[in-house]
Amino acid sequence: MPRFSIIVPSHGVAARLSQALDSVLGQSFGDLQLIPVCDAADSPAAAVAAGHAERDSRVTPVHSPPSAGLSGARNAGIRAATGAYVLFLDGDDLLLPGALAALDARLTETADVDVLYAEHERAPWWEGEPTNPAAPLFAGAPKGAFAPADRPELTGVQLPAWSAAYRRGFLTEHELAFPDSYFTDLGWGGLTTLAAGRIAVLRRVVVRHRLRRQGSRLNLPGPHQHDLLDQVELVLTRAAERELPAERTRALFEQLFAQVLKTASRPERLPSGHRAFFRRAARLYRRHRPAGFRAPGGSLGVQHRLLATGAYSAFRALRGANQLAVNTAEALPRPRAVRTRLRYARDLHRPLDENLAVYCAYWGRGYTCNPAAIHAKARELAPHIRSVFLVEAGQAHAMPKDVEYAVIGSRRYWEVLARAKYLVNNANFAEGIVKRPGSVHLQTQHGTPLKTMGVDQSTYPVVAARSGSYTKLLGRVDRWDFNLSSNRHSTQMWERAFPGSWEALEYGYPRNDVYYTATGEDVARVRRELGVPEGSTAVLYAPTHRDHHTGFEPGLDLEAFCAAAGEDVVVLLRAHYFYDRGPGGPSDGRIIDVTAHRSAEDVCLAADALVTDYSSIMFDYANLDRPIVVYADDWDVYRETRGVYFDLMAEPPGPVARTPDELAAVFRDGSYAGDRAAALRAAFRERFCEFDDGRAAERVVRRVLLGEPPEALPPVIPPARRVPAPAAATLVRS
Repeated sequence: MPRFSIIVPSHGVAARLSQALDSVLGQSFGDLQLIPVCDAADSPAAAVAAGHAERDSRVTPVHSPPSAGLSGARNAGIRAATGAYVLFLDGDDLLLPGALAALDARLTETADVDVLYAEHERAPWWEGEPTNPAAPLFAGAPKGAFAPADRPELTGVQLPAWSAAYRRGFLTEHELAFPDSYFTDLGWGGLTTLAAGRIAVLRRVVVRHRLRRQGSRLNLPGPHQHDLLDQVELVLTRAAERELPAERTRALFEQLFAQVLKTASRPERLPSGHRAFFRRAARLYRRHRPAGFRAPGGSLGVQHRLLATGAYSAFRALRGANQLAVNTAEALPRPRAVRTRLRYARDLHRPLDENLAVYCAYWGRGYTCNPAAIHAKARELAPHIRSVFLVEAGQAHAMPKDVEYAVIGSRRYWEVLARAKYLVNNANFAEGIVKRPGSVHLQTQHGTPLKTMGVDQSTYPVVAARSGSYTKLLGRVDRWDFNLSSNRHSTQMWERAFPGSWEALEYGYPRNDVYYTATGEDVARVRRELGVPEGSTAVLYAPTHRDHHTGFEPGLDLEAFCAAAGEDVVVLLRAHYFYDRGPGGPSDGRIIDVTAHRSAEDVCLAADALVTDYSSIMFDYANLDRPIVVYADDWDVYRETRGVYFDLMAEPPGPVARTPDELAAVFRDGSYAGDRAAALRAAFRERFCEFDDGRAAERVVRRVLLGEPPEALPPVIPPARRVPAPAAATLVRS
C-alpha cells in the first residue's frame, strides 16, 4: 500500500496538467500513487495523463464525465485510491518540492491522525506576491494531535480540499464523499471536520495554488449560487444529528454564514432569485443558530442581525449605501494629443459600426500574415463588411493599392478602433485600446509555439527582463474573444501562455491556405521574382531571434555552406522580422537576401528545402511536405535561456545537424530528402499541421464575421486527402 494517493482532477486544465503531475512525480518522497482524473479517454488531458502513465507505473489515470463535476471527479479518484492517505491537487496547481516528505514526517509524529491540515500559498503566477491564508488560522494550534473540540475555530470550511491529507480508512469508515453540485469544498470541509476524531496541522506550505485570472468560477453570477445554501444546510444538519454542543458549532456556524453573507451582499451574483436566496438563508440562520451565539461587531454584525430577522429591504439598502461609484475615467485610453484623446472618448460613445473590421499585422508592418489572408477571404465571402488595415507611418508603401488603411496614431486610426465591430490582429492592439461591449476581437497568432510565450516566459530572466508587465499583457489578452490555433499543441500552449476567457478556434492558420491552393505557375513566378536560377536547389535559411543576442547573427557561414553543399544550391536568407530593415541589396552570388520580402509564404513556396534552427516557420513549411533540416548548433543554450515547450531534438521534422560540416553533408549525400527524413517529416506533419488544409480563412470568416455556427463550417480535410503546392523539382520532372 503506498503512503499517499494524490488525486488530480483535470477538467479544463489540460495545458497545465503536465506541470501538476510532474510536481508530484518529482517529489523526493516517492511512495505514492498518482491518480489523474480525466473527462474521457480521447480528451486532451487524457493524452497527457496517458503519457505520464507510460513513463511511470505509479500513475493510474481514471475517468469521470464532465457532467459529474469536480465532486464526481474527486469521488472517482477516492474509489481508485489505494494509499494510506489521500491528497487532492487541482490540475493547474503545484505540489511544492519536499511536500510529501514533510507530510509523511508530520503524520508519523502525530501517530496517523484522521486529517492533517497543511498551509498553502495563493500565487498570482503572472505577477505579485504570494499569500499564505492558512497561517493565521493555524497560529496557536497544538504542537501534537488534538481533537476538533479543542480548536473549534478550525472547522475545515475555510480551507480548500487540497490543503489537507485525509486518512483513507477514516473516509471509508464514515462513508465520506464530496457533496454534489457547486461549493463542494465547503461541504467536504465541514463534513470531514465533524467526523474526525484526531486532527493536526503542518506549519509548512505544501501546495502552490495558482490563482485564475478571472477569479473563482464560484464567484460568477448564476443560479449555481443557490447551491451554497445546500452545502450550508448539509453541514449544519449533520452537526445537529451528531448533537454537538453549542461551543463546538458556534465557529462552524459563523464561518458558514460568513460565506452566505458574502454572496448575499453581492446581488450581481444572483441576477434573479436574490430575494429567494436571502429568505432561505434567513430560515437556515434561525433554525441552526447555536445557543448563546453572538453576532460579530461592525457592519458584519449588522448584516447578521438583518439576516436573522429576514429584513431583506433593509439589507439591500445597507448594501447600496456601502457601494462606491466606479471611476470610469481610468478605463479611458491615453492618446498623446489631448484633442485626439477627447475625440476617441467621444467616438467610444457612438454606436458600433456593425459592418466595419479593423486589421493589423506585426504591430503595423503591412499587409501580411493571417490578418491579410482573412481580409482577402472576407472581401470574397463578406463584401458588405468594410475593412481598414492599420499600418505604421513608414510602411504605407507596403499596402496594396486597393486596400483601405489608416496610419497608426492618426486621428482616423483612433476613430476606426473606437467604432469597429471586428478587430483582427496577429499580435496585440495598443495598451490604450478599449474593448467595447459587442465588439469582437480575434487574435490570430503568428506561429506554432516551440519557444515559451506569454506568462510562461516569466521564469526565464533574459526574456522576462524584456517582456514588460505581465499584468498589462494579460489585460490585453482580456480583450480577446477568439484565439486561432493550427493544432492541438498550440491550443494547449496558448491556454498556458495567455490565460483568459477567449474561445479557441481550431481552424488552422489562414496564411497557410496558400500552401494548398497555389499552383505550379505560382511557384515558378515567385522563384523568378526572387531571382532563383532555373535548375537550382533553393534552400531557405530562416534562423530565429536569440534573446541573448544583441543583434542578428547568422550562425552559419552561408558562402561556405553553398560551396560544401553542392554546385546547384542557392540560399534564400530570411532573418527574423525583428531584423527587417527594408529592401536589401541585390543577390550576392548564391545567397539571396529575402528578409524584406513581405510574404513569408511566397518565400516558402519558392524553396525546395528549409534549414532552420528553432523558428516557427518550420511548422508552416511542413505543410508543403518538402525537406526540413534543423541546424541546432546552440540548442542547449537556447533551451535554457528562452525555454521550450517540447524537445525538438527528440521530435524533429527532419535530420538534425549540430555543426556546419554535418549540415553540408546531409545535402551532399542527399539524406536531407531521404526515407528517414520523410518519416520524421510525416510524424511532424501529423502533429503540427493538424488543421491546416487550405480552408482556414473561410472557416474564420464564416464563424467570426458572418456568425455561422461551428457545425455549419467546412470540416477539416484529412491529411491523406490534402495536396500541397508542387515543388520546383516536381515541375521540372513534369
